[in-house]
Amino acid sequence: MSDSMPVSVSVPGSAADTAALPFPTGWCATDLGNFRPCASTYEVYPLESLPPLEAAHLDGGFDWLGGAGGPRSGHTEHLAATERELAEAGLTLPEGFAAFYGSESLCRVFDEVSVTACWSHLSGPLRSPVEEGARLVRFLRDQQDCVIWYLYLRPSGEAFVVFSHLELESAGWWADGEPTEEVRAAVASSLMRCADTFEEFAYRFVVENELWMQAHSAGAAGPLAHHLRTYADHYASAAS
Repeated sequence: MSDSMPVSVSVPGSAADTAALPFPTGWCATDLGNFRPCASTYEVYPLESLPPLEAAHLDGGFDWLGGAGGPRSGHTEHLAATERELAEAGLTLPEGFAAFYGSESLCRVFDEVSVTACWSHLSGPLRSPVEEGARLVRFLRDQQDCVIWYLYLRPSGEAFVVFSHLELESAGWWADGEPTEEVRAAVASSLMRCADTFEEFAYRFVVENELWMQAHSAGAAGPLAHHLRTYADHYASAAS
């Protein structure tokens, strides 16, 4: 995906019609050096092309980042306000998401590792253009808003990560009454599902940015750390 090219799919019908439709899927990211090319700043890669992740590493505790304990972050009050607003809609933040952004030691991890200058920017709950009762919470954005990531919360309790080229909080599509079906479909078609859980997204994002830095660093002549080598070996095997 280029800096200015949105990824779109057709989402026909009304919100009620589209409520049961699955989201299109893909992983929006940059290159991994020789392991995975990228035509521009970002590209959307099929999820099935990504390295599989070990479920044992993703138990909600973020142990692979040292855990979510320690002092509370500056997001604590915002998270509490978001929880209250979500509760009014019968929804709740996943424990892993609240733990990550509520932890002073974890909340800036994306900002620190991002090689495309992405930064954490939490929103309040935003109404879904696809499903009645669902909400999105923005948590990460590219420096030029080429891509923005949201936590998607369904009334069923399902919570996953989507990305879009649209900033839903400032788009104002919901501000003046019910949006037209054309507007609703355009916004809905910008959303792509990229991870089944927030921690899955976090792991891939961190590992891929660390791997990029290793792949592009002139001084990184030594062997890759085990978790990076495991990730890179997937692409080496696919190319052979």
